[in-house]
Amino acid sequence: MLPEELLKKVRQIEITTRKMVDDAMSGQYRSHFKGSGVQFSEHRVYLPGDDVRHIDWKVSARSRDPLIKKYEEERELTVFLIVDVSGSEFFGSTSRLKAEVSAEVAAMLAHAAIHSGDRVGALLFAGGVEKVIPPKKGRPHILRIVKDLLTYEPKSKGTDLAGALDAAGRIMKHKGVVFVLSDFIAKDYQTALKCLARKHDVVAVRVGDEREQLVPNIGRVLWLDPETGQEALVDTGSYAFKKWFKEFQEKQLAESQSIFKKGKVDELRILTKEDYGDAVVRYFRARSRKRK
Repeated sequence: MLPEELLKKVRQIEITTRKMVDDAMSGQYRSHFKGSGVQFSEHRVYLPGDDVRHIDWKVSARSRDPLIKKYEEERELTVFLIVDVSGSEFFGSTSRLKAEVSAEVAAMLAHAAIHSGDRVGALLFAGGVEKVIPPKKGRPHILRIVKDLLTYEPKSKGTDLAGALDAAGRIMKHKGVVFVLSDFIAKDYQTALKCLARKHDVVAVRVGDEREQLVPNIGRVLWLDPETGQEALVDTGSYAFKKWFKEFQEKQLAESQSIFKKGKVDELRILTKEDYGDAVVRYFRARSRKRK
């Protein structure tokens, strides 16, 4: 039995994200992601100008009228959410942690997918693949994904993003859409990301916090790495620290953006302090402009 407070949180996320999908994303999601092919719909009588290659000669012989096969786009997709639940996700300088924002964005994307008749699955990872939720449809399935994202406690340390991407590639047998929700503080994932993007439509959803780029001058503080447990005494006011920190952040951002560009992966950046719903809608609108 879930605690009442958690149930309330799950329901609130469901109500909020469902309203966002209904109000702001109607048609946006559906127009961006297509099914894996076409499927037979019905027969109809041949008309002048139709492609004769589509005539079904066996059926036409029985009906004595030339009939052609009519096809329609196979709309149903598999949408897969790869969600980072490593230690660095449990940070936030506002009222919400990065992990909470990731859960809410995942819920919004899942609602959009279910609304369009698609199946949604999820993979949670930290130092390894922690949990796999097979793709399904329906509201209860979305609530399960949200609950797991809000309550899951990782069993492994570190961030093995490459391993998670490889695992998703093995799980998804047919072309689909993959949203990777992470801060992308990880190493050696470029090859795995590129391989996944060759077959699937991959979107990198980078969830960050403003304080990760801006450290206030508060003198000496003891820093704790949430993923390794290592501690370090740092003088936040020193020139050397400020220079190192700025260069480290710029290098990390440049490397990840280069990886996304080379892998032909879209990036959606979200900060914990902003309205993630607006950020998602802006992303879809920008994607529309790029395709025109």
